[in-house]
This record gives sequence, structure tokens and C-alpha cells, in this order.
Amino acid sequence: MSLQKNYLDVPGTTIFDAEQSRKGYHLNQFCMSLMKAENRERFKADERAYLDEWAMTEEQKLAVLARDLNRCIALGGNIYFLAKIGATDGKSFQQMAGSMTGMTEEEYRDMMIHGGRSVEGNRVVGEDGDAQAQHQPQGKAGHSAQKASA
Repeated sequence: MSLQKNYLDVPGTTIFDAEQSRKGYHLNQFCMSLMKAENRERFKADERAYLDEWAMTEEQKLAVLARDLNRCIALGGNIYFLAKIGATDGKSFQQMAGSMTGMTEEEYRDMMIHGGRSVEGNRVVGEDGDAQAQHQPQGKAGHSAQKASA
């Protein structure tokens, strides 16, 4: 039984708590395997075969193959581990973060330089700010799936 988690009402944010850690354990271990050059080469040579060596869920594997980092996070991935996938693909953390918001790298950089997202409309789920699910690349469907799995 899960504890009451008041922080689930923060829009655009998945808190990496003990439950998320358990859910994403194998996904995050796969990501850490990419720290070794030989594993990166094996992954790049045949991504599906390499993923099938890990006890990840099919949904996690498909999210990795699609490079859907928002879905990976919803499925227990930790952004600091997921960054290894981006590095394997030759992407910077800034490029990855931009892709997760539907922004270009430049748009994301400029937003962050100017103080990040406004808190207006983004304090709790259900408002209409730019961090709300309906304004994100995964849209309402991704938000519904994330809430259903929480």
C-alpha cells in the first residue's frame, strides 16, 4: 500500500521516490550499463537485442527504443540515469531536456536563462500553465497514463 503522496499534484514533475525507484530498477541499471564503451557499442549495434538482456518491462523497452524520455520517467526512470542514453546518442543534457518539453535546444536554453517556467498556472495539476500535461509533447494521453500508473 502506498503512502499518501501530496507531491503527486505537482504538474510536469515526477518525484523519484522509493516506489519509482523499485519500478525503474532494471531500466536504470540498463542505463548505467551504457557507462562502458563495449556496452554502448553492443546497444548501438542491436538496440532491441541488448534491451532484451535486461529484466525491463516491454513498455520500458519500447519507451527506450522510441527515446520517449517522459515515458521512461513515468515508468521509473531517473533522469540522471536516462542521460546515459542521450550521451550514447551524442546528445547533450540540454538537448534531451528540450526534447522532453517539446522545445528546441535553443528555446529550452533561452527559457532557462530567463528563469525557467512561470509558476503561474503551474502550482497544481489542473491549472492551465505551460508545464501542465495538456501543453506537453505527451499531451493529455500521456498524463492520463501517468496518473493511472501512479
